[in-house]
Amino acid sequence: MTSTSSTSAAAPTGSNQASQLPPSLLEKIEEAITHYPVSKRSAALPLMHLWQNHFGFIDESGIEWIAAKLELQPIAILEIVTFYPWFRQTAPRKTIIRVCRTLSCAMAGSYELHDQLCKATGIGSEQEHNHGLPTSPDGKFSVEFVECLASCGTAPVCMVNNDLVEKVTSADIETIVAQHS
Repeated sequence: MTSTSSTSAAAPTGSNQASQLPPSLLEKIEEAITHYPVSKRSAALPLMHLWQNHFGFIDESGIEWIAAKLELQPIAILEIVTFYPWFRQTAPRKTIIRVCRTLSCAMAGSYELHDQLCKATGIGSEQEHNHGLPTSPDGKFSVEFVECLASCGTAPVCMVNNDLVEKVTSADIETIVAQHS
């Protein structure tokens, strides 16, 4: 198991992200919109990425705020949030494990890896595994599938918070869980 190190910041939680909008994020949002002079609607994905990267998820106030900023109905933003698996409407836990499910990783066992990580963290099979964010009963872990993590030659791979973990085996799961408990 190899990994590349990076720091992970805890996402602010709260019932109203729009009320917690820092000036630095607002500046990035304003700048992103300038790249789409013909149609503000085209800025929806970049704004949603900025929002989720800052808060960790997009709550209802975020959907409404982004829609208003782009002069859209909130349903237009909600459709995007619920279509793309990367976006989430619930806060990730202290440790979020993203398992790659694209071809190289799938052939190397990522679906089995995902199942084993869910078992090791106590996430039951009855939980939603597509647009929901499967979370452990103790609230410490979230495990989700993602598309390509750009390390096909070292499959299967996962990201533990912001750390890429390559060539993950069943034996590595216990270590990953123990290091983040």
